[in-house]
Amino acid sequence: MCLLLLLGILASGWAADITITQSWNGGFKGYVKLNPSQALHGWKVHLVFDRPVDNIEVWNAEVESHTATEWVVHNINSNGDINPGADYLLEFVVRAAGEQPSHGTFFIEGDGNSGSGSGSGTGSGNGVDSTPTQPPSSGGGNNTGGSAMKYNYGDALGLSILFFDAQRSGRLPQNNPIPWRGDSAVNDGDNGHDLSGGWYDAGDHVKFNLPMSFSSWVLNYGFLKFTDAYISAGIKDMMCDMVKWPLDYFKKCWIPEKQTLYVQVGDGYADHGFWGRPENMHMARPAYKVNTACRGSDVAGNTVSAMASGYLIFKDICEDAAFADSLLEAAKSLYTFAKNNRGKYTDCVTQAKDFYGSTGDADELSAAAIWLHKATGDTGYLQDAKSFYPAGTAWGFNWNDADVGAALLLHEVTKDGKYRNDIDSFLHSYMPGGSVPMTPCGLSFRNEWGPNRHAANAAFVAAVAAADGLSPDEFKKYAMSQINYILGDNKLHISYEIGFGNRYPKKPHHRGSSCPTNTNNCDGNSGADNPNVLKGGLVGGPDQGDNYDDRRDDYVKNEVACDYNAGFQGALAGLYHFSVNNALPPAPSAKC
Repeated sequence: MCLLLLLGILASGWAADITITQSWNGGFKGYVKLNPSQALHGWKVHLVFDRPVDNIEVWNAEVESHTATEWVVHNINSNGDINPGADYLLEFVVRAAGEQPSHGTFFIEGDGNSGSGSGSGTGSGNGVDSTPTQPPSSGGGNNTGGSAMKYNYGDALGLSILFFDAQRSGRLPQNNPIPWRGDSAVNDGDNGHDLSGGWYDAGDHVKFNLPMSFSSWVLNYGFLKFTDAYISAGIKDMMCDMVKWPLDYFKKCWIPEKQTLYVQVGDGYADHGFWGRPENMHMARPAYKVNTACRGSDVAGNTVSAMASGYLIFKDICEDAAFADSLLEAAKSLYTFAKNNRGKYTDCVTQAKDFYGSTGDADELSAAAIWLHKATGDTGYLQDAKSFYPAGTAWGFNWNDADVGAALLLHEVTKDGKYRNDIDSFLHSYMPGGSVPMTPCGLSFRNEWGPNRHAANAAFVAAVAAADGLSPDEFKKYAMSQINYILGDNKLHISYEIGFGNRYPKKPHHRGSSCPTNTNNCDGNSGADNPNVLKGGLVGGPDQGDNYDDRRDDYVKNEVACDYNAGFQGALAGLYHFSVNNALPPAPSAKC
């Protein structure tokens, strides 16, 4: 059976061959690269065939309308912005009961309003859009052949990637998908040593490496565990770009010949005194480091986990062997440094203590060692991981508590029941009847600071545990209950992920998105909606009574952060993975 080759004519004025990668009786699979001559902010693509088509299944778009021979698809929330020359891949499957089409044309319809998540709408009493959020009951075009989803987890997954892209520091690449972001902090460094790059931590512009490295390895874990979710959503390449950004930065931070690891760039207090775009920063940005005299095995351990898991990603998924090898080499030498120089980094880097104070290093070292064992097969690392592991029920899973993450990894390798018991104990402490309180509408409420983060991280642990065969139905349903709460099953029926659906926070506590791009003047106390939509950002969340106000000055409820999104994104990937594999149980009923 010969493969078809169709010609796509795009409205930007050039033609592109559309490669059909697979063909069979009754259909074929192929793709077209969208390479517009100008920036698109929302798009529609028309697919016109010379013979009737019964159905079209699209990975990273949704079908809007069709006739027998012409199908119109539009962007999903996460991919409405396409820059000139971006080569965006639009994949599809065509099914035709009769004779297959022998020719077709594809063109882009210019429509900047076709995407959702534009940030428009009228405010209600609590400051969020009064239109109900729209949960796609079947997952739309992103859920072909899988279990039904109450909310489109694939769409929410792609949006989360865009949040991390909006947090980038340094000189941005040509394929930067965030139109309101530009180069910033390109001179970060210390005595000529380049420390540019990485992610800004939250709504501010400090680079705190402890939470950044935790976020990195948790994102990597979800990518490795649920790779098919990213492929099915059509966002694997986006994810490869996203996870590489902090890894490049971590390589700059570790100088093995000097036994020095940089752990922070920027002073938190000076930074918080400035409300403006990162592109307009002019204050000094000091760099802070640990070494054999000022020890920091906690932040070093998290960084090892990020680089060792990154090695596996770029070896097996993103296919960059040279980069993968450089990560593994750095991870091994940094682990040796951490093991031989144990100590809490905030005991000497006091500038971080009020922001990300550490309580110990055993959990980070256990996770680092087991990641290195997974990367190398060296049983010495496995023995270290077991030795460092702090047994018991973890308080949470976050930048300061890697315990249950280490338990998941150790259980995957050893199948030892003691790790399973700690995982079970942790999850049941967060579930109804456990020691962690629940809001009336069903959110696990670990702490008033970032309750969405704590619940989403627990949901990620549940998704990984379910994928590993631990109480799969129970843990899947718990993960769904928390993620569905965040996406709309809450008292206000809003999405706490910015840009998802049509009712979400418009005033997140985030400097860059709150400031217009055409002026240096920016008022953080303005009551107006942020002029730039921080797509994918997960705000802190409600109080223990499910109450929430969309106010920029309420940073407890409205700040965003990299570590808020990390586990949330992994949980989304897990649930989407279950859906596309027909393994997602019915959604639990909303409590509100």
